Amino acid sequence: MFDLLEIVHSLVQQKKPVIVFIIRTPYIRKIVFMKNRTRLLTLVVCLVASFSPVFSQDVIRQQPCDDTILKHQADSLRTLLTNNGYMIVREASMTMESEYEMPVIVPLTEGSWYQVVFIGDPSSKLNEVRMYDYDEKQVFYQKNYSDIQGNIISYGYISKFSEYHMIKPVQVNKKKKTLCGYIMLLKRVK
Repeated sequence: MFDLLEIVHSLVQQKKPVIVFIIRTPYIRKIVFMKNRTRLLTLVVCLVASFSPVFSQDVIRQQPCDDTILKHQADSLRTLLTNNGYMIVREASMTMESEYEMPVIVPLTEGSWYQVVFIGDPSSKLNEVRMYDYDEKQVFYQKNYSDIQGNIISYGYISKFSEYHMIKPVQVNKKKKTLCGYIMLLKRVK
């Protein structure tokens, strides 16, 4: 510490602006001399930007929702499909925003036969499901107008490769901004 004081004193005698930072962590002890104001300003801006939540990105997380109509429809479809030789791989209710896709990533095995079911809000004007493979190539697309075709989109799919696929359901509703959706992935076992 005595050497540090001598260095600072000699720099002050030369009439040079000096700012000294002592960085102490469990593994590093480092003394940083700041002779230039632009370096100091850059350091302060970097520190503020790294600790400020204002500059951080918002993370969209899938949140469950509770809708008795969707739950009843999902229970009926689950019973029907499990009686026909399918087992449930994944299922979830999810809160969705009107006109925004909710990506769901699922691992699929090569040669297996899957059934994907999406149940949208009954009051939605439009329900749409797109499915992409690992190379972001669209492998499935279906659009339902709820007043004509209902609020359920169900399709079979046989994966050509063992890889992750992305399912992107979307709903359009002019009356509600926040909607409930339900997605199921089933695999044929019989």
